[in-house]
Amino acid sequence: MTPGEPSNAAAQTRASRGTFFGLRPVARKEFTHILRDPATLFFALLIPIVELFLFGYAIDTNVRQVPTVVFDESRTQQSRSLVQAFAASDTFHITRYVDSEPAMYAAMRSGRDRVALRIPPSYARNLQLGVTASVLVLVDGSDSAVASAAVDAATGIAMERSIGLAAATSLAGAPSGPAIEVRPSVLYNPATRSANFFIPGLIAILLQMMIILLIALSLVRERERGTLEQLIMTPITPLGLMVGKMIPYGVLGFGELCLILAIMRFIFQVPIHGSLLVLLLMSLPFLLTVLGAGLIISTRARTQAEAFQLAMATILPSVFLSGYIFQISTMSALFRAVSAAIPATYYIQIIRGIVLRGAGIADLWINTLVLTLMGTIAILLAAFAFFRQHSP
Repeated sequence: MTPGEPSNAAAQTRASRGTFFGLRPVARKEFTHILRDPATLFFALLIPIVELFLFGYAIDTNVRQVPTVVFDESRTQQSRSLVQAFAASDTFHITRYVDSEPAMYAAMRSGRDRVALRIPPSYARNLQLGVTASVLVLVDGSDSAVASAAVDAATGIAMERSIGLAAATSLAGAPSGPAIEVRPSVLYNPATRSANFFIPGLIAILLQMMIILLIALSLVRERERGTLEQLIMTPITPLGLMVGKMIPYGVLGFGELCLILAIMRFIFQVPIHGSLLVLLLMSLPFLLTVLGAGLIISTRARTQAEAFQLAMATILPSVFLSGYIFQISTMSALFRAVSAAIPATYYIQIIRGIVLRGAGIADLWINTLVLTLMGTIAILLAAFAFFRQHSP
């Protein structure tokens, strides 16, 4: 019997039994494996459902309720009527009134407001004299979609008001041009380059993904290899173990941040309008938070595959609900609450504020404080969970 004869006989036997012979036991075995791995089944069913709800309820690509600051130097009935027209539209949401130009620019620089409406002192007088009255609309150009929609909406409101005034004014007293003219000015990103908006936000997503994945896999890897038990037998506290695990990956993440910032500045030509030192210092609380999140995942996961799945599960809400792509102000109250619990939400505001608007510590200290609290709580929770798992 030659070596090829048994294989030929087996092939003839399989052929004689039909094309799909053995399908049922193999399918039964795979179903059993899936049901015995609840983590895989959970993520396989959860991710599509989460995406459906995100795109169906949370994500609204229409530009609505853009935070707007008003600097009304006219303070007349005519100027108040114009502000009411802006407030009545679905595009603008009047958040505050200021009484000085520095306060108006400070509100824009901090990111609290994305549009500023400045009405000059001569607004009402020009309308009464039949001269075109100009108003200034400052728009945050860091998001080109918001900037374009805000300028179009402001121009439409001015045109509608002009038509109404022309209809109520005699032909002799009507101005030759439109009664109200909007003069838009795009701040921080006059060319409306998309790279200036997306790349700073992408830095937060990349750092989170890399650090959480690396530190989560490191602890699980030691558990699988059995070296974690040796660490537990040494005279080291859970908090000491957590912080000791964090430091090397924190240094690695900080180095990665510096490299990405250099690529952003010199290859993608995204200018940094604020202080680079302030940006690096305010990045430390975010690194602390994502390191803590990675440690929490490592205490929950039993295998590297499970740790990878849990780490990837943090990416989806960070991309869609952090303000990286879609505006948080357009989301429902429920998803705005979820975005408030996502660390990337605060860091994206920090990095875009410093890089694009030249914001400083006075404008962004609340975001830094929130990230510091999040990171501290995450590390303490990870240490407590690790202590409970391995306490006698």
